[in-house]
Amino acid sequence: QVQLLESGGGLVQTGGSLRLSCAASGSIRNLGNMAWYRQAPGKQREFVATITVTGFSTYLESVKGRFSIRRDNAKNTVDLQMDNLKPEETGVYYCSADERQWYWGQGTQVTVSS
Repeated sequence: QVQLLESGGGLVQTGGSLRLSCAASGSIRNLGNMAWYRQAPGKQREFVATITVTGFSTYLESVKGRFSIRRDNAKNTVDLQMDNLKPEETGVYYCSADERQWYWGQGTQVTVSS
């Protein structure tokens, strides 16, 4: 089993920034891709960003240029730097990681006030 613990959520004004962090622990042998998803109230969970072991990243089109995903393979962590946040990006942000199967964290709340 792998546990993922997110942190860094909170309340920010439109245009503000937040940095989310996620730490993986447990039975880790060879952590693969790591990703961030989000779920707005009343909506389905959506992909935000992913990063491979070698650092190749992919983003949701609407966050390109504003969000940046980074990982530390030695520490089994992944961060999401979010700049110029918008109210419609309010929601619960989830960390996910591939360790022979996909694992999910409990999520961290991000609220962007208008």
